[in-house]
Amino acid sequence: MNATLQTAMLATQPASIKIPAATSNAAAAGKSAKEFESVFISQFLGSMFQGIPTDGPFGGGQGEEMFRSLMVNEYAKSVENRGGFGLASAVTRQLLRHQEAPQASIQ
Repeated sequence: MNATLQTAMLATQPASIKIPAATSNAAAAGKSAKEFESVFISQFLGSMFQGIPTDGPFGGGQGEEMFRSLMVNEYAKSVENRGGFGLASAVTRQLLRHQEAPQASIQ
């Protein structure tokens, strides 16, 4: 593989997944829950857009095909900022409940 192709392939790889740190801070848990909900909505909307062709007289062609995922991510953030699907509050409660539970000792 040449260097240009390798660079292009690396650029298209998803960002590395960060492992969340334990916190009892409700604001930090809420922020993480909102980010989770935004990703969930993005995946949901992405599957809805898969069947829509990008060609035609009013389609965006290759440009739309390349940047559709960015558009879907922005749609997801917008939906989440307007209340989302209601997952963030439930996820926040579970994050805090899970972190408050006593951890079993490893033997």
